[in-house]
Amino acid sequence: MRCNDCDDSICMDGINCYSKEIREYAEKEIKKEENLDFYITSTEIEADAYMKLPRVIELIEFCKRMNYKKLGIASCVGLKKESQILTDLLQEKGFEVSLAICKTGGIEKGDFGVTKTLSGKLSESSCNPVGQAKLLEKEETQFNIVVGLCVGHDSLFIKYSKAPTTVLIVKDRILAHNPVGALYSNYWIKKIKTYKLE
Repeated sequence: MRCNDCDDSICMDGINCYSKEIREYAEKEIKKEENLDFYITSTEIEADAYMKLPRVIELIEFCKRMNYKKLGIASCVGLKKESQILTDLLQEKGFEVSLAICKTGGIEKGDFGVTKTLSGKLSESSCNPVGQAKLLEKEETQFNIVVGLCVGHDSLFIKYSKAPTTVLIVKDRILAHNPVGALYSNYWIKKIKTYKLE
């Protein structure tokens, strides 16, 4: 059984259609001291905020309940304005916030053998998700927030982040940073089906 083969989502009724071992493993891991508080807090916020609060308030409430004081934001330079608004809101709520922009370090794309650039110039600064993770680690952030990092760069940031990480904004310049919009649009579904991979 795979979740994409199931029409009924019977797990919503407490039925385990996978092996007993998977459930036992999950329960054992969640019950670990470093996971349990995190899990309970997020599960309680799910109930408290469902259909009532936007994700930004959920984020603030989660950080408050977890007693986090130092937050990090790993942002795309293209969403620096949004990251600054978020920084200001979080600071107003009493959090200390460190912002790490994607181009930090000024590394050239050519240093990695990348020849494609956005500007068409011969050289261009590369995104540096590992550097962002290291900067926020030096700041000793307790929880990190991804704001619009590129596909793959976000994955590297999460991989190298020492602090737990959530994603607040997923970059999609075509759909106003709302990538799920493509799944609700017959126009985009047709485009995706006929899109030829390079």
